[in-house]
Amino acid sequence: MTFFSISILLGCLSVMAVRGRRGGWPPGMPAARPRLVTAGGTYDGSHGHPSDAYVVQERLIALADGQGGTEVAHTAAALALGAVVSARPQHAARRDEDMDECAQSAHRALRRAALRTPSKPGLVTTLDLLVLDAGETPCLRYAHVGNGVIWHCSKGGKPQQLTTSHSFDDGPLLRGIGLASTLNPEIGSVPLRPGDRVAVVTDGVVKALGIHRLTELLAVGPSAAACLDRLYDEISAAAPKDDSTIVVADFVTA
Repeated sequence: MTFFSISILLGCLSVMAVRGRRGGWPPGMPAARPRLVTAGGTYDGSHGHPSDAYVVQERLIALADGQGGTEVAHTAAALALGAVVSARPQHAARRDEDMDECAQSAHRALRRAALRTPSKPGLVTTLDLLVLDAGETPCLRYAHVGNGVIWHCSKGGKPQQLTTSHSFDDGPLLRGIGLASTLNPEIGSVPLRPGDRVAVVTDGVVKALGIHRLTELLAVGPSAAACLDRLYDEISAAAPKDDSTIVVADFVTA
């Protein structure tokens, strides 16, 4: 029997909600603010080598899928996410250059770790980074490296794939955090409106469900949590070998 676990890096988790209170709001204080209502988890694969890790903070979602199929895979993913958290892109990312620099920070962290630890030279991971820019015109900024997938589903619309895979036919990564080659992440942004849904998955989810079925399921459910539950049900039936990580977030302003 395959068991699954929802693994959130509790030390990095920041969930904030705006609640009503007695009395009036201070002048200029909004009654609510744009935010991502998020649900996520990792379905453990059967190969026995953990590879996926993710972190959720207010306005920040990041997923990493360590490569190599050994114990260093999860180490690579964790190091990359640690660099992302330290960079605090949700407080600074207002330009494409900011998202690129955050990905480059993770890349440098893995390269330094590999040089310091000759016994672990294969520190390579994917990275999908999402930041909510809750400015006057809210948008989702993203940086993508590897074979994960970032999706955007406008309210009532069909999910659209925002990124492309940096590998072909399950081959080695052509772009990866920690590879010796110069990093060239895929950077972009998409406007957000209340009710929009965004999602990011590692390639284990794509292998388990296929792009067509995944596209259908991402539009299902009245909430991010309900969508995640349905995805888990179908991933469980597929019994994947690879770790399968999903984070689903609904954009709300009230």
